[in-house]
Amino acid sequence: MFSALPLFPEAASSVANGVDLLYFFLVAVTVVFSGLIFILIFYFAVKYRGGPQNQGPEQIPTFMGLELFWTAVPFVITMVMFTWGASLYVHDAKIPTGALDIYVVGRQWMWKVQHPGGRREINELHVPINQPVKLILASQDVIHSFYIPAFRIKQDVVPGRFTTMWFEANRAGEYHLFCAEYCGTQHSGMIGRVYVLEPKDYENWLGGARDTTPAESGEKLFTELNCVNCHGTGARQRCPQLGGMFGKDVALEGGGKVNFDESYIRESIITPNARVVAGYAPLMPTYRGQVTEEQILQLIAYIKSLSPPPEGGTGK
Repeated sequence: MFSALPLFPEAASSVANGVDLLYFFLVAVTVVFSGLIFILIFYFAVKYRGGPQNQGPEQIPTFMGLELFWTAVPFVITMVMFTWGASLYVHDAKIPTGALDIYVVGRQWMWKVQHPGGRREINELHVPINQPVKLILASQDVIHSFYIPAFRIKQDVVPGRFTTMWFEANRAGEYHLFCAEYCGTQHSGMIGRVYVLEPKDYENWLGGARDTTPAESGEKLFTELNCVNCHGTGARQRCPQLGGMFGKDVALEGGGKVNFDESYIRESIITPNARVVAGYAPLMPTYRGQVTEEQILQLIAYIKSLSPPPEGGTGK
């Protein structure tokens, strides 16, 4: 909408215009009230300036109508700001069903990206146009911030936790990608490009290289770490099976429930005894320091790919 303005980034996502409208509404309110205050200050400074001919303004009784007016008007304006901003926030917080999962790991000083089909990128992100994309972000070292100005999205990436964000690009092209959080001496060089492609072009790009998929890497790691010894079926099973569990609520020892999502899986790998599934003993060892954030994402991709157990079998 405002891409013709100097230094204003192009609006290339489904939420960009809504964010711009709210921004310009806030700017307009600020300009109007700042101008009004300046004019009144100047007017009263001149009218009631000191001197023998002017000993100050005449005191008048309180006018209740005026008091109510300048209380109600700011209240209404601030409630409009709050409601408008909250609606945008809620919209951005709800990830659409069927969004394309892409894994992103920030580290000094690059963005490492991997697509579900295995294609890897560094400081580049290729996405299809008009399709919701969910980014699952992690940091390998310090705080980073994933920022695409043209999409009006920015998400801090904090060590020790996963964060998610989503967008739907609606204009094909090439756009800037930045780290918006100072992360070290080469922070200014942690930049990249986002390429929004037509669906056919995106499929052709995905087919340009055959890398191991995150799920395949996760399956190999799952075996190397001997996870199957406890999470498998049969007499050796001592921990919950994992097939078909992703996205569901699970009961915990001591009461309560937790959603079996990326954050809970990561917590179970790094701090396994923090929240234990009901019916199982806290036997799992910690893998803190043994697996990287990228490997944890691969394990998550593998767990998400597991099918539910056969009817009548034990659950994972």
